[in-house]
Amino acid sequence: MPHPLETTIRDAYAAFGRGDLDGYLSACTDDFIFNVPGKSAISGVYRGKDGLYEIGRKAMELTAGTFQEDVDDVLANDRHGVVLTRHRFTRAAQPKDYWTVHLYRIRDGKLAECWEHPRDQAVFDDAWGPR
Repeated sequence: MPHPLETTIRDAYAAFGRGDLDGYLSACTDDFIFNVPGKSAISGVYRGKDGLYEIGRKAMELTAGTFQEDVDDVLANDRHGVVLTRHRFTRAAQPKDYWTVHLYRIRDGKLAECWEHPRDQAVFDDAWGPR
């Protein structure tokens, strides 16, 4: 039987996919942090609601609204969540496609912090372009 947070996480990603950032944030703590590694145009630390809106705006702006996130699998327990996902979009008239892992720290049943872990950091940085 899947952990209840697996459903919560899947619902949050479905909301994000519809452009419903508040729906995603409903699964998060107020002080949620999203960490994006590397040297790309979206690398950095994004904090709280404003941070999520900032990275969402950047992603849609850089991809001219073509960003897609396909969830392959979700694993969760009371302390951690793992989302295996594929990102696809077009940037500068070039198709981009890579796999990544989102590793979450859970606090009080909510997503508290996320670390993005691309399968290939160089491919990720190339997809998003330099800072």
